[in-house]
Amino acid sequence: MLIKRLTDANGMPGFECEVRAIIKDEIKPYVDEMYTDRMGNLIAVKNKNKEGRHIALSAHMDEVGLCVTHIDKDGYLRFHSWGVDARILPAKIVRIGKSRLPGVIGTKAIHLQAPTERTKALSVDQLYIDIGAESKEEAEKLVEIGEFVAFDSEFVEFGTKIKAKALDDRVGCLAMIEILKSDYPHKLTACFVVQEEVGLRGAAIAAYQIDADIVLNLEGTISADSMGIKDHQTVNIQGNGPSISMIDRTSIYLQKYIDAIIEVADKNGIPYQFRRSQMGGTDAAHYHTSHGGTPVVGLAVPCRYIHSPVSVVDKRDLENFLKLAEKFVFAYGNGEVL
Repeated sequence: MLIKRLTDANGMPGFECEVRAIIKDEIKPYVDEMYTDRMGNLIAVKNKNKEGRHIALSAHMDEVGLCVTHIDKDGYLRFHSWGVDARILPAKIVRIGKSRLPGVIGTKAIHLQAPTERTKALSVDQLYIDIGAESKEEAEKLVEIGEFVAFDSEFVEFGTKIKAKALDDRVGCLAMIEILKSDYPHKLTACFVVQEEVGLRGAAIAAYQIDADIVLNLEGTISADSMGIKDHQTVNIQGNGPSISMIDRTSIYLQKYIDAIIEVADKNGIPYQFRRSQMGGTDAAHYHTSHGGTPVVGLAVPCRYIHSPVSVVDKRDLENFLKLAEKFVFAYGNGEVL
């Protein structure tokens, strides 16, 4: 299963090579050209010489994780967090570097904590990774400063759900791969970008390499439909379809393009919902401010427990996300909308 292969691969910001290799093998038969830029973005072009509308797609290959910053005298590893809430880290199993060296995230035992410590969330500074080494010298034979640390998380299907790490944004990468496998009468450029989780950096470079009529940005986004969340605080509800963006921290999506993807969804009987939060930002921030302003449509799969080793999506939402993305590309490219 392709989504399993994509989520099983490790791709911390700046270390996306495993994910990029899978994507290159998948899309090679279906594109006219592809290249990796200096930043690490994988750019693929289909129907390079076709006239008419030019559609760009974008999704990011990187995932949240950790980075080794120090090895202490007893062989424990200190680390920096890339987009992970420190409160979820204690007792997690991790894999370090390309060798996937196993480790566990530890902290002071609860028996040794003062009463005041037990009432506060732990910070990254209070955590460490135990790799079973007994000294700094032993640990240095196994790990180098700067190596990435990924969650060790098994891909699991349960009920209508999928549990895995990195569903944000391997769902977007999956959609772009599937779209590239279909035939179109117009030019299509796919941008598999890097370093989104640390500041939308890859898209800042990719946006100036393409000059498209529109960008479809494909993401995994917050669901927040779990216990303890009031109805007005839910961002999306799983099972209600893919999420269409209206506004977020970095972008305001133009109404006529929102109306266009709604028209496609309604025509094809595809359920959808709106992302009801302004928190967070996506790579759309750079596309809509490049080349004099490129229109962007934001489409996402609602994801529970996002930025954790147990992110969860609904298989029905993923299926409708893939369907709506592909139908919109066809409709816009053929001039059926806008």
